[in-house]
Amino acid sequence: MPHQSRLLGTMKILVTGASGFIGSHMVEKALLRGYETWAAVRPTSSRRYLTDSRIRLIELDYTHPTILQDQLQDFARKQGCWDVIIHCAGATQCLHHNDFYAINYEGTCRFIDTLTALGMVPRQFIFMSSLGTYGPIRETLPYRPIREDDTPRPNTHYGRSKRMAEEYMMRQLGVPYVIFRPTGVYGPRDRDYQILIDGIRHHAEPTLGYRRQEITFVYVKDLVEAVFFAIDRGVSRRAYFVTDGRVYTAHDFGNIVRRELGNPFVCRITVPLWLGRVAALLCDAASRLTHRTFTLNSDKFRILSQRNWTCDIEPLKQELGYAPQYDLQSGIRETIHKYRN
Repeated sequence: MPHQSRLLGTMKILVTGASGFIGSHMVEKALLRGYETWAAVRPTSSRRYLTDSRIRLIELDYTHPTILQDQLQDFARKQGCWDVIIHCAGATQCLHHNDFYAINYEGTCRFIDTLTALGMVPRQFIFMSSLGTYGPIRETLPYRPIREDDTPRPNTHYGRSKRMAEEYMMRQLGVPYVIFRPTGVYGPRDRDYQILIDGIRHHAEPTLGYRRQEITFVYVKDLVEAVFFAIDRGVSRRAYFVTDGRVYTAHDFGNIVRRELGNPFVCRITVPLWLGRVAALLCDAASRLTHRTFTLNSDKFRILSQRNWTCDIEPLKQELGYAPQYDLQSGIRETIHKYRN
């Protein structure tokens, strides 16, 4: 089936998970470039960040193969195909561990399979993954950056489910995938780092473990730029780590936030790993009893206890011309400014 948008001269792009933190920023960038921008949502998804009248909404159900096929078939009959799909849809917190695999792995596989069966595979299928797919490797001081040729050892359900999805699309010879593995992504609309910022605003700054931890960040706008660099260059069947190119400590994050908040008094608390593990297990039990997810859980504990989050972004720089515009200080400053507004 021909790509209708190519014939008309306008790129047609689909962003899944468009109502979320990263997805909504991808939608904004696509609109800024003048692309025909489609946002995939669920019936229950918030439309808070999708109010621009140029956005074209489509509901996609990744859990039911027949429904998904009907939805995509109907779109192809009326609109043609997408040139690029940015697949941001996924779960970062789940009440049950199996849900990570059902959403992040099985849902992605089902989406790819249906696109393939209908002849709707785009010229680029961009998959938003995570540095967490590699897990705690190179954990001996002095830390060395995690590299693409290292053997992944994800130790969380989130990381494993994303890695399984990566491996599946790598096996599909007809899928022109581009995988992005960002480190900690922060910025306006994010919830996890907003909790940390709010904690510091209320005079508490907890850290986990006494052994040195080297962490990395990427501001959401830089991540978006990296994705659109890949679109511009038409790369396929590649995977990239994404950071802002710098290495920080947990206290660096806290110090920057304090300065941007006007230097409030903060009580710094270092929680031993064993105590953090106990707290995570208690939160797991509370989740089962209350049927609610908590910010702290066993998966999150493993992420927080990992000591080395440095990784090699030279391929991203060399192949895509990636040059991050935000370090942690400028990114935090803009984030807090947006929160205040």
